This record gives sequence, structure tokens and C-alpha cells, in this order.
Amino acid sequence: MIRLAKLPEIHDILNVTNSCAAFMIEHGIYQWNEHYPSKNAFLKDIERSELYVLDNGEGIIGTIVISTLMDKEYIPVQWLTLNYKNLYIHRLAIDPSQQGKGYAQKLMSFAEDKAKKNGLVSVRLDTFSQNKRNQRFYEARGYNKLSDIYFPKQSEHPFHCYELIL
Repeated sequence: MIRLAKLPEIHDILNVTNSCAAFMIEHGIYQWNEHYPSKNAFLKDIERSELYVLDNGEGIIGTIVISTLMDKEYIPVQWLTLNYKNLYIHRLAIDPSQQGKGYAQKLMSFAEDKAKKNGLVSVRLDTFSQNKRNQRFYEARGYNKLSDIYFPKQSEHPFHCYELIL
């Protein structure tokens, strides 16, 4: 079940993202670290009703942030659509023990369906340039790779921006 996250679940959400960070680091992908994703970011997401969780009945196994707010880092990107009526995806994570079972696909389909139902024109996101698995995932879903942005607190490597026109 995919639903809005609740404040008391913040510990479980951080367990999922911390497990993902450790899993990526084990595989030489230094995308997430002690600065990101942060508890404060998730608290703001919950406050804005933008953080969703995937609960398999035994607990939270995935998270996704679905937002209509454009981060300032995205301003210089030459998007395919106007900066109007867009959905932004952040912090998609599936517990490593549950990866490869289609759960990330379910979360993305949920977000894309939500965008369509709300009359939005595109879905936008970024993914780490060193995470080839994520790039293949989004490209297989029809996302177009655009320009790069940087998050110096996360990595010296760029993040590729992607957009799916609905």
C-alpha cells in the first residue's frame, strides 16, 4: 500500500534510506551521505504532505517524495516543458532487501498517475551520474535525460536531470 507518511514513522523512513545509502556505498556509489537525505528534509516533506511510503503489511519498505515545488538548483535546467504544472520526484528509496521486486516501479507509477490526475504536464527528477542502474531505470520508463546539476554537499560528480512529458 502506498500512502502519505506519518510523523511517528520518521525512524522507519530513515532506516530505509540509511540502508540504501550503505548499500550504494558498498557498490561504489557515493550518492547519499551523512548530509542527505536528512531527517529535517523528511520532516519538511511530511509537513507539506509530500512524503509517501510503501508499506507491505509488515512495515515500510520504500519512500518517495512527490512535490510540485521546484528546487532552486533546477532553475538553470533547460526543461522540455514550461516551469508550470510539473511534478518533482525526490528521495525514492526501496529497502535493499526488497529491491528487484518491482516496488520502485510501483512508486513511480503512483507518482506519474497522480500527476496525470492533477492535470500536470510533466514529471521531473534528478539522479546521480555515477548510478547507472537508476539512469537505466528512468530511461526505460521514458524519461529524457537533460542537463546536469551539482549538489556539492553530496558529491563532486553531477546529477543528471530527467523529465517525462505526460
